Amino acid sequence: MALPNSTGNGADYPEGAAGHQQVVARQRTGAFWAVIFMASTLIGIIALVALLYNVINSAFGFVMIQNEIDPEVIVQSAQEELLLNTPNLTTSEDAESLAASVAADPNAIGFLWYAYAQRHSDTLRAVAVEGVEPGAASVESGEYPLARPLFLYSAASVLQENPQAASFLRYYIEHVNDVLEEEGYFPAASAALEANLTALKGAVGQEPESAVGDVAPGDIMVAGSSTLYPLTERMANEFIASGFAGEVDVESTSTQVGLAEFCSRGNVEIVNASRAISRAETEACRKSRRTPLEFRVGNDALAIVVSQENSFLQNVTQEQLAQLFTTAEQWSDVDPSWPSEAIVRYTPGATSGTLNFFVETVLPAELYDLSKETLTGILQDHVSAGLMRRLEHDQPFAERSQANVYELVVERVVEAKIAKSWSLSDSLLRRSEIESEVAAVPNAELTFRSWLTGDFITSPQSSQPEFAGVRTAIFGSLWVILITILFSLPIGVGAAVYLEEYAEDNRFNRLVETNINNLAGVPSIIYGMLGLAIFVRALEPLTSGSLFGVGDPTTANGRTILAAGLTLGLLILPLLIINAREAIRAVPASLRQASYGLGATKWQTVWNHVLPGALPGILTGTILAISRAIGETAPLVVIGASTFIVVDPDGPFSKFTTLPIQIYQWTSRPQAEFRNLAAAAILVLLIMLLSLNATAVILRNRFSRQGS
Repeated sequence: MALPNSTGNGADYPEGAAGHQQVVARQRTGAFWAVIFMASTLIGIIALVALLYNVINSAFGFVMIQNEIDPEVIVQSAQEELLLNTPNLTTSEDAESLAASVAADPNAIGFLWYAYAQRHSDTLRAVAVEGVEPGAASVESGEYPLARPLFLYSAASVLQENPQAASFLRYYIEHVNDVLEEEGYFPAASAALEANLTALKGAVGQEPESAVGDVAPGDIMVAGSSTLYPLTERMANEFIASGFAGEVDVESTSTQVGLAEFCSRGNVEIVNASRAISRAETEACRKSRRTPLEFRVGNDALAIVVSQENSFLQNVTQEQLAQLFTTAEQWSDVDPSWPSEAIVRYTPGATSGTLNFFVETVLPAELYDLSKETLTGILQDHVSAGLMRRLEHDQPFAERSQANVYELVVERVVEAKIAKSWSLSDSLLRRSEIESEVAAVPNAELTFRSWLTGDFITSPQSSQPEFAGVRTAIFGSLWVILITILFSLPIGVGAAVYLEEYAEDNRFNRLVETNINNLAGVPSIIYGMLGLAIFVRALEPLTSGSLFGVGDPTTANGRTILAAGLTLGLLILPLLIINAREAIRAVPASLRQASYGLGATKWQTVWNHVLPGALPGILTGTILAISRAIGETAPLVVIGASTFIVVDPDGPFSKFTTLPIQIYQWTSRPQAEFRNLAAAAILVLLIMLLSLNATAVILRNRFSRQGS
């Protein structure tokens, strides 16, 4: 018997070969569309992975930071100031005077170059530090905490112009180990001396003259560290005694003064230094076209000395040293077993490399470790009086926290600027190249940076990428979306209920349905023009808040959060209506009929049965609509959203910006760092969108379970 069919002759259900052919054709068609579906899904996944890769690749990576003032210099100066302002402190660059003063007072303490401590060992005693006494073995092994290298500095341009200076350096390097121990210093490793000769040859372009008698006559000026002065003075005398026809003038000043004369004034060929040159000094030299060359010629130990009459101080820790030279007033303040006598302190002067080394070693600190009072003093020393008055007016310094003052110092004094940034992939694959590039830049520091940080989320917009954040944009987005939902959701669901449950099938209602479907595809910028015409201009008294007397008269032009929320509400309204109608249509007709059969009115049926059953579908449509609204930029630009604003919105009548606007503004900036910020802001936007969607999904699932 033939199966029923439309034609009555069984043609719709062929049998045999024809039936098999039809099945194969249908399978082929199904396979084709399955391939299309899988390919589309795969393309979507690849596009999503590519998007996430680009965003994450830009949101993390190395950055090169250049500071207007090196934080290490600021901290060093602050710690030196702390030490130099300690009571009962006497400073001098005359080592003999310091040694004599300490030797004469059993309650005195000081630090001297090891050579001078040895020369006065009959009246002075070197104290062990951390249980280690200064000596050749402890310095060579690095056990003695206050061991330090000694350097000579010059420049290739100087040595090429003054061959006699290059020859003196060669003589110095080749013969220094012969006299180091006699002068109270410790020899550098032979490998370091060989490296010195190689660097010297590379700077001059050839081997400097080794036969002293053949060296071109001329004067050589050496200045700098008083620590290194005795050694350099002896080497100069031996160089002259070996046949040099010129003069070698060696001045005992300080490392800082010697480098300043070499770098800034250019009247010195060689610098004695009892510490390594700082980044700021290196930059000053480069500005004078003198790139410093470093030659390590030996080692020294800083000796903590007391009088031979002092019987109680045999060993001291670095922590105790810090107290002895800063906060402690009496010996018993540091150790109760020591006498209750005032501490008398003797140190080299403020420009001494020895003082620099002592502070750096014994009083180490980071900028954020400094007290609020010290940070306030630093700020006052480096900014104008007018700016200080303005900052005081904004918030008195007495009420500011240490962290707040630290941020001001970083922003106003250090002025850390990001000179260059690298992507995450470059940071991982080209690290050595990046480090070499940064090393060649004066006063530069390489650090790995996550642009997405807590400060980024909690900070407002800024013209400096180092301090810019998205707090204002996040608040703006949340305000706009809240108003959008409050406006569009009731209207959209109400329109859907009317069209599905109450509207008659007539020309007017069909026209409304057609327009709703068409409006869902209208470009978003058209909605922006509509919002500009209606909400910003026509309804300005309402959207600006002036109608209620709560708007800001200086910005009462209708370009507010309320206007933005209403505009986006119009944008997503067609989507909400269409999705809500589909959800309502999916509610079984039998549910309505059962309600009517029990005597319920139409509204009671809709409110108690249809809407609860359709709610999960309505929430699904709402999720899709919010996802579109939260990422919109064009309509907000048209109605006048701010691209730069640092004041958080506090109500519907406030000026505003949103995350998409912020991202758009940053991507249009020429600096690469703002594109890194844009990538971090995209991650924030995605997280916020996923959070809102997750909340809606949880609510939908909850209502679905209740409905079942």
